[in-house]
Amino acid sequence: MSVAEYTDSSTPAVVTPSIIAVLRAEDASAYGPVVRTLADNGIGGIELTMSTPGTLEQFERVRAEAPEGARIGLGTVTAAEQVWRADALEVDFIVTPTTDPDIIAAAVEARIPIYPGGLTPTELWSGWNAGATAVKIFPASLFGPDYLAHLRGPFPDIEVVPSGGVGLAEAQAWIRAGAKSVSVGGPLLGDALRGGDLGALADRCAQFVDAVNKGRSAQ
Repeated sequence: MSVAEYTDSSTPAVVTPSIIAVLRAEDASAYGPVVRTLADNGIGGIELTMSTPGTLEQFERVRAEAPEGARIGLGTVTAAEQVWRADALEVDFIVTPTTDPDIIAAAVEARIPIYPGGLTPTELWSGWNAGATAVKIFPASLFGPDYLAHLRGPFPDIEVVPSGGVGLAEAQAWIRAGAKSVSVGGPLLGDALRGGDLGALADRCAQFVDAVNKGRSAQ
C-alpha cells in the first residue's frame, strides 16, 4: 500500500510525507510495534514526540527496527538545543508546537526539514519566511480547510500541514484544499499505543491513505 508524496519543488531533496502520524505515549517503549504497523501500511511520516518519556533515548533503536524507507522525525521540539541533539540522531524532520525563530534557524542551519506550529497569519508567515519546509496550522480544528484559501491570498506560495483534530473527513478536505500534508494523532492511532489491536490500526491506516489520495485527486 502506498500514498502519494508531495515534493517541494523549491528544495527537491525534501519530500514531505502526505500523512504524518503523531505518536504520544506513556513511554517510548510502546513505539516499536506501532511504528512498524504505520510504516508497513502507507503512513509515510512518523513523529515521535518529546513529550513522551524516553523518546531521545529510544530514537535510534526505533528507527533501526522500523521498515526500510520509514521517515521518522522528532516532534514537540521546544528549544534550539534539542535541534542539535536531533541532528546527531539524524532525524528525518522536526516539528514544533510554536513559531520559534531560534529553533527554525537551527534546523535550517542543520538542513533538517522543519514544520513549525502556528495559527495566526503572522505566526504562519513568520515561520514560512524563516525557511520552514511547511508551516503547521495548529490547532487546525479551530478553523478549517477554507482558512488555507484565505492564507493563499496574501501568501500565494505558503505550504501548510494542518494538525489537531484532523479525522478522516478533515484529512480529505484539507488535502483537497491544497494542504501539503496532514498531521494526525488520535483519529489514526486510537488505542494502539496503549496495547490496542494493531490490525485495527492497519485498517485505519488504509482509510487515511484512501482519504488523502481522494483529496489529492480532487484538487
